[in-house]
Amino acid sequence: MLLSIALILLVGMTLGWVCKKCKLPSLLGMLATGILLGSYVLDLIDGSILSISSEIRKIALIIILTRAGLSLDVSGIKKIGRPAVMMCFVPASFELIGMILLAPKLLGLSMLEAAIMGAVLAAVSPAVVVPRMVKLMEEGYGTKQGIPQLILAGASVDDVYVIVLFTTFISMIQGNGVSVIRFVNIPVSIVLGILIGLLSGWMLAKYFEKVHIRDTIKILIILSLSFILVAIEDALHTPITFSALIAIMFIGVALQKYRGEASVRLSAKYNKLWVAAEVFLFVLVGATININYLGNVGAKALIVIAGALILRMLGVFVCLLGTDLNAKERAFSMMAYTPKATVQAAIGGIPLSLGLGCGDMVLTVAVLAIVLTAPLGAFAIDLSYKKLLER
Repeated sequence: MLLSIALILLVGMTLGWVCKKCKLPSLLGMLATGILLGSYVLDLIDGSILSISSEIRKIALIIILTRAGLSLDVSGIKKIGRPAVMMCFVPASFELIGMILLAPKLLGLSMLEAAIMGAVLAAVSPAVVVPRMVKLMEEGYGTKQGIPQLILAGASVDDVYVIVLFTTFISMIQGNGVSVIRFVNIPVSIVLGILIGLLSGWMLAKYFEKVHIRDTIKILIILSLSFILVAIEDALHTPITFSALIAIMFIGVALQKYRGEASVRLSAKYNKLWVAAEVFLFVLVGATININYLGNVGAKALIVIAGALILRMLGVFVCLLGTDLNAKERAFSMMAYTPKATVQAAIGGIPLSLGLGCGDMVLTVAVLAIVLTAPLGAFAIDLSYKKLLER
């Protein structure tokens, strides 16, 4: 196991650095590392690591969401109002509909299998979007109009919405049926997640104010609380639950509000944690890819991904109707809301692990979506924000 961890880190960081030097997102090098070291090529990753890869990917997601919360300016979202709420579910719904329309005809999937694939692909990536929106807020681009805050917050809730839909569709294909309460649970779980996160963050802020401890210890306490929240959500089998991922992000929001100076230092610590978490996340995703199957999907999968993305961008456009944003700012928002990576990495392999007939197809298309949209989305954001947004 130790050799596998060393290879994951060293080769992953090296290929990530090479991609960065070539002006490509480093996550592409990490995905390539996973493919190279995985069981379909060199088979150098220990099976015990692969068996807990879903938990490792979840830890990476927790780290990036807490980091987002520590940087999120809620006041900027309040200025926007209705579009901020719509961005949480409308673009994802448009993309999901696009997948349901296209995938059965082009990929030979059933309607329900296409819905599962759509739910995997419909989430925007915190791994690509969050660091760039944080950078925009730090540099002051688009912050007066609340654009980075809108995209950052929308992306986080969008992920929760899509994951709930994914869980529902998986339950349906396994023969467990679906009930209205599952869909009622979507807004309820989001609201409960926000309340639990704000309360937990406020309590931590008061504790950190009274008890002076090192920032490293604070990080360990926040991480432990985050793991507990995820474990509680997983253990709940009640009709109404709460979103642990939303709660985790709003712990950061509360800490930023009540312990501003400390939250800046904690955010810097989380940036360092993300360096290692990102490597593990994308290398382990790459390790699950069947490269033989990848070649069989062909151009049809690319057409499906492109068609669904166009509908997603249309969804963003609909959300921004009636706002004061100009054409350039709307164009930027549409581009910035397309990258895929983190959620696809976290849940893309679940249908395959459950033995579903569409499992290989879902994972392969999810990886293709990452390979296509992560670099293109990153390029679009990095190259356009200074031209399209006001400072």
